[in-house]
Amino acid sequence: MSEQRQKVHPRLRFDAPRVDMSHGAGGKATHKLIEGLLLPALENPALAPLSDAAILPFGDVRLALTTDSFVVRPLKFPGGSIGELAVNGTVNDLAVSGAAPLALSAALIVEEGLETEVLKREVEAMARAAGRAGVAIAAGDTKVVERGKGDGLYVITTGVGIADPEIELSAASVRPGDKILCSGTLGDHGAAILIARGDLDLEADVLSDTRPLTTLVEAIKDAAGAGLRFMRDPTRGGVGTVLNELARDSGCGIVIWEERLPIREVVQGACEILGIDPLYVANEGKLLAVVAPEAADAALEAQRSVEGGEEAEIIGEVREEPARMVVMHTGFGGTRMIDMLVGDPLPRIC
Repeated sequence: MSEQRQKVHPRLRFDAPRVDMSHGAGGKATHKLIEGLLLPALENPALAPLSDAAILPFGDVRLALTTDSFVVRPLKFPGGSIGELAVNGTVNDLAVSGAAPLALSAALIVEEGLETEVLKREVEAMARAAGRAGVAIAAGDTKVVERGKGDGLYVITTGVGIADPEIELSAASVRPGDKILCSGTLGDHGAAILIARGDLDLEADVLSDTRPLTTLVEAIKDAAGAGLRFMRDPTRGGVGTVLNELARDSGCGIVIWEERLPIREVVQGACEILGIDPLYVANEGKLLAVVAPEAADAALEAQRSVEGGEEAEIIGEVREEPARMVVMHTGFGGTRMIDMLVGDPLPRIC
């Protein structure tokens, strides 16, 4: 890759007089908030990569550290709930960073008046999810806020894991010719939330895809070996946002093929009703991986052999051009740009 493409991209400026919902959506507005306001005050070598987990040297090992907050509405939705989502989301950020999840901490922000049974249900959901992922919830905190100030329940989770010493994942490792693999159908979580909210006059059997990605990650690591360049779970902002971040940070172009995108008809229909692209809808149990071309077929078969990866596809590839841009080849033989959204058409999705 040329020296020019390895240069750090210009930092975005944050000049908004007030924070609004778009700043929490994972798109351009979020990037401006982080790079223009947060990073200048907090910047340090561990934070600088802005990856899903920070990698910290600790004696003879490297620790992976991540934290996340969950404000999804409603608290319970088809296929999952806020408690399960909080555990899976944090475990997945560790896993796609190439780390073996070790333990979590959890903070509960409870609104006065929340039914005790609801709180009990979510704590039990967290316990079950942690058991499935093989991690302990080793520390926590609970706060109660006044009625009307907390939407029932918010959950903040922090996770720690042991980084794999054999792999080094980053956008800087990506090379032209590499293949982009998606582990399964897109937009299921976002569609499930919309239906649960009643935002759509639609009756459909759509479940959130929330699940731990640890098994899928281990399968692709074993199959691709040193050919595994990059992984990310496409949550807020969906696949479109992750690919734009990858293009920007690697300096490469990203090309995807519309006919290879695994999207359920009901999800496509829901998105068409709302006038949004499924590429920007959140997922909570899928991973995107960039692998060397010689490892792509083995990585794909490894994903398809694991529960949750049966519908995996190679959806695109990395190219020299167009630099720092994402292009989709459509089913009609044309092309269109996939830009990063400013905000999120589906707020409070995770």
